[in-house]
Amino acid sequence: MSLPIITDPFFYAVAIPSTLLMGVSKSGFGTGFGSLAVPLMALAVSVPDAAAILMPVLLLTDILGLIFLRAHLDWKLLKFLVPCGLMGTVLGYFLFRLLDPAVVAGMVGAFTLLFLAQRLLFKPRPDAPPPPRWLGALLTMTSGFTSFIAHAGGPPISAYVIPLRLSPLLFTSTMAYFFFVINLSKWVPYGLLGLLDMRNMLTSVVLLPLVPLGVWVGITMARKIEPDLFYKFVYAGMFLTGLKLLWDALR
Repeated sequence: MSLPIITDPFFYAVAIPSTLLMGVSKSGFGTGFGSLAVPLMALAVSVPDAAAILMPVLLLTDILGLIFLRAHLDWKLLKFLVPCGLMGTVLGYFLFRLLDPAVVAGMVGAFTLLFLAQRLLFKPRPDAPPPPRWLGALLTMTSGFTSFIAHAGGPPISAYVIPLRLSPLLFTSTMAYFFFVINLSKWVPYGLLGLLDMRNMLTSVVLLPLVPLGVWVGITMARKIEPDLFYKFVYAGMFLTGLKLLWDALR
């Protein structure tokens, strides 16, 4: 009789780093690294299974992030972001069975690299105006959509929020709250799609003890790091994410 849990050692060799990356990125430090979690875990299981296994991990990272960061939120910005993100998750639910997650991930990867190239080659002036709200709405809806399909919602919304030049803690907290709402909204649709089976959920429980460690490391770094260095790590995470997602799609 087989155990209702994944026992393959190779799975845990990629799932443990994936879980730690998710915890670190959900704290806001190294935003973008968390989008590597599904592609890494997909080396051992299917993309839908990887996304489902990470659902409880996401929930715990979000809750821990909010506990540590609840005093630092941009409520005005969140009132704009959350409805747009939820529209993206609805779109993701209806298109989930029609789209190849690797293709969606590749699109996110290409967009991420183009955004970084634009930021590095054409550095914005300190007095540059924030991006227009219509672009913010489009990018945030894309974030909700790619978050639903492949838990890769970080790069699109970062492309809108980074130019707003929030402080590291404000950026971290606002992103944590946004993704808490988005990830919470995915539970019922994932259940309707048949992804939240006993095997995936029990496997996720095994990984949960790693979550507090990743969140603690990320929050500790976000509190101590200078803003310029903080955003360099954010860019590094987005670059590695974009490269990995695009490589997987092309491969």
